[in-house]
Amino acid sequence: MVFIVSRAKSLWASWRAAFVGAAALVLSAVPLAYADQLYVGGCVGAGGAGGRSGAGAFNCVLHIGPPGDPYVRTVPQPQNEADKARQAERDHRWGERCKPVVAQDRFGVPRYHYAAPGCDFGVLN
Repeated sequence: MVFIVSRAKSLWASWRAAFVGAAALVLSAVPLAYADQLYVGGCVGAGGAGGRSGAGAFNCVLHIGPPGDPYVRTVPQPQNEADKARQAERDHRWGERCKPVVAQDRFGVPRYHYAAPGCDFGVLN
């Protein structure tokens, strides 16, 4: 849910009403707690000097989603013994081809280094 409202000089009263209404809607839509969902919301805005001169705008945003890092993807585990054997064999071939080594860079951060190109993406061939 995203609210974007901008105003001109002559629309100060309606802008203020819209801001208060949108902020109330965003903040009232946030439940106290759920174990399987994360609710993050807020409003930010700016007006002209004293709120009467120049254009101003504000934004209210509510993000609803599962807790955790959205950039971390979970990989499903093998369901049966044949899948487990195929995965183990593929991992073995990848290790033989790529020969991963962890070494610190000049800043002291451990980094993976590989013997073949494409290994950091799981490429076998």
